[in-house]
Amino acid sequence: MLSRKRQMHYLVTIAEEGQLTAAARRLKVAQPALSQAISQMEAELGVELLERKHRGVKLTPAGAAFLLKARVALAAEADAVQTAEALARAHRGEITIGFVGPPPAIITPQPFAALSESHPQAQVSFRDLPFPHGATRAWLADVDVAFSHPPESEAGLDIQPVRTEPRAVVAQRSHRLAGRKELAVTDVLDETFVSYHRDVQRRWAGFHSLDDHRGAAPEHTTKDHAFTSLEMLGIISTSPGITTVPYADAKLAQRVVPHIAAIPLHDANPAVVSLTWRRDNQNPLITTLVSAVLSLGDVHGV
Repeated sequence: MLSRKRQMHYLVTIAEEGQLTAAARRLKVAQPALSQAISQMEAELGVELLERKHRGVKLTPAGAAFLLKARVALAAEADAVQTAEALARAHRGEITIGFVGPPPAIITPQPFAALSESHPQAQVSFRDLPFPHGATRAWLADVDVAFSHPPESEAGLDIQPVRTEPRAVVAQRSHRLAGRKELAVTDVLDETFVSYHRDVQRRWAGFHSLDDHRGAAPEHTTKDHAFTSLEMLGIISTSPGITTVPYADAKLAQRVVPHIAAIPLHDANPAVVSLTWRRDNQNPLITTLVSAVLSLGDVHGV
């Protein structure tokens, strides 16, 4: 018999997908088993949660009300586990640093040198994160802090800028714009941009597609959708899609992937690479790292 937690997770996924087939695929379970799990929960609760239709499923009024509570319950449990794991890391003198893009110690090494100097016994580990998706607190689940372009702000989060720098366009070397020494925003607004996975935070993805200048999503996007930095580079390598990233990140990508070009975008709003963490995370190594960042002032990319 499935746990109530698993049943609620199934219901949330079905509600998000709108189809049992798509939900089963996402959950990696057989569709009959998924349908049976929901029917079992409905029988146990004594209320119908889903209205089955030929083209999909729809929440009943009772199902919609239950869904709200299910999401709260699942989030609360996940939050409690996340807090316990963070406390355990702090107790062991560990800090896990997540990042999107290049490892932060390569481009901004100073804070980590300061952390190592002040806490030589500290165990520092790094984790390559997917792009920010869903709730930011959930995205931070396995790390103490994250270096990236700022994710969505939420209650209980702190976001500290680390460095501000221009953006650059990243494209195939065969792209018609790749030979330019510099680009303006108007040169690229109508280009085909990398499409981001639907779960990626919309504002975060939109910043990389210049939505902040266009005022809307790009008209032309790639067929494939990126969820990680490597997927993004893979799409750029095999399609006409472009994207924008902090200039230092673009230059490093160009060195690592020879057929990638990095072209400065001189008049775009600057990128602000930031450090994000949960305010209730009491790991003292976070305070040390943040203090080291603040002591640097604004570090510009090169």
